[in-house]
Amino acid sequence: MAQGNNYGQSSNGVADESPNMLVYRKMEDVIARMQDEKNGIPIRTVKSFLSKIPSVFSGSDIVQWLTKNLSIEDPVEALHLGTLMAAHGYFFPISDHVLTLKDDGTFYRFQTPYFWPSNCWEPENTDYAVYLCKRTMQNKARLELADYEAESLARLQRAFARKWEFIFMQAEAQAKVDKKRDKIERKILDSQERAFWDVHRPVPGCVNTTEVDIKKSSRMRNPHKTRKSVYGLQNDIRSHSPTHTPAPETKPPTEDELHQEIKHWQMQLDRHRLKMSKVAESKEPGQQRVKRWGFGMDEALKDPVGREQFLKFLESEFSSENLRFWLAVEDLKKRPIREVPARVQEIWQEFLAPGAPSAINLDSKSYDKTTQNVKDPGRYTFEDAQEHIYKLMKSDSYPRFIRSSAYQELLQAKKKGRNIPIFPCHKNCTPTLRASTNLL
Repeated sequence: MAQGNNYGQSSNGVADESPNMLVYRKMEDVIARMQDEKNGIPIRTVKSFLSKIPSVFSGSDIVQWLTKNLSIEDPVEALHLGTLMAAHGYFFPISDHVLTLKDDGTFYRFQTPYFWPSNCWEPENTDYAVYLCKRTMQNKARLELADYEAESLARLQRAFARKWEFIFMQAEAQAKVDKKRDKIERKILDSQERAFWDVHRPVPGCVNTTEVDIKKSSRMRNPHKTRKSVYGLQNDIRSHSPTHTPAPETKPPTEDELHQEIKHWQMQLDRHRLKMSKVAESKEPGQQRVKRWGFGMDEALKDPVGREQFLKFLESEFSSENLRFWLAVEDLKKRPIREVPARVQEIWQEFLAPGAPSAINLDSKSYDKTTQNVKDPGRYTFEDAQEHIYKLMKSDSYPRFIRSSAYQELLQAKKKGRNIPIFPCHKNCTPTLRASTNLL
C-alpha cells in the first residue's frame, strides 16, 4: 500500500513549487528524521488488556524529540509544531478523530507516505462514500461511525442514490480484500485510512489543512492539479473539466435560446420529480433499502417502511412509547404556530404528566427542564426530552431491532425475492403517529 513520495510532482514531471508544497517538503524532511532507526522516535508495540497495539509512540516522545533535535527551547513551541504536522496527517492519534498533538501518553502512529498530502490527493465524495460504507460492514467497535460520519453517509446516500449500488459493491469488494490481510497489518492500515479521511473530511469545527488559498492559487502558473481517486473510481478529470481545457469563445445566448433552455430544464425537473414521487409511493423496499436500516437508526427512522417495521418490533415488546413520543415531537416542530400550545399539552398529558397512559422514562434534569418549558410552550419545548429518548433508543431499542429475528427475516425475504409484509399501525397508535409516515 505504501509507495515512495514523489514530492508533489505534477503530471508533466515538473516539480510543484506551490506554497503548500514547500511546507510539505519541510515537514516531510522532519518526518523522515523522526522515522530514522537510530536517531528517530522509538516505535513500539504496546500490550493492552486483551490485545496488542502495534507501531505506536506517545505524544511526549514527539515533543521531546522535537525539542532535542530541532534545537527548540520552549516545549510549547515544540507542541505547536507537532500539532501542525498532525493536522496535516503525517502522524495521528490512534483513538481520536481530532488531529492534534498532546504532550502526554496518548498513542500516535505515523502515516504511510502513500497518504501524504504532497501526493496531491483531491479525493471525491464517491471515494468518501465507499470508505464510510465499508466501515459499516466491518462490525468492530474501533470502526464504528462517529455521529458526524453517520450524517455524512446519509447525505451521500441521498446525493448518489442512482449509483449507490455501485458504491456499495465497491465497498463490499474492499471489505473482502481487507479480511484477507494479516490482523496486525489490517489494524494499522485501517487507522491510516481513517486518518487520511480525518485530514480531507475533518471533524466539524476542525480546520481543513488541504484547502488552497484562492489568492495564492491565482498567482500560480498551473493552479489546478490532476485529481487522484483513492479507490480508482475516477482516474483523471482533465479530459472533462473546464479548468483544464480552454473554453471556446461563444456568443451570449439570445432571449429565445434562454427561454428554450429554461423550458428544457423545467421538463427535466418535472421528470425527476415524477420519478422521485413514484419511489416515495413505493411501499415495498428492495434488499439494499432494507440493508440500509442497519447502517444507523437515522436510516431506519427516515424510511417510512423502516419506521413502520421498527415500531412494530417495539410494539411486540410493549415499549413503543419512546418512538411514539419522538415522532410526536418531530410532528410538533412542523405544526403551525397557532396549533403548538394545544399540541404541547396533548403530548405532555400522553407521555410526561403524572399517570400518563404512555409514560416515558426521563432523567431528572431533562424532566425538570421540560417541565419549565411547558409553561411557555413552543415548537422546541420537548427538545431536551427528545434528545434523551433518542439516545435511549439508539443505545438499547435500535440494536435489539437490528439483532432481532424480525429484521433478519426481512433481509432474508428480500434475498429470496419474497415480498415484505406491510404491517398496519398498532391499535394504540395516536393520530399523530399515523400521520408521521411522511416525516423526515
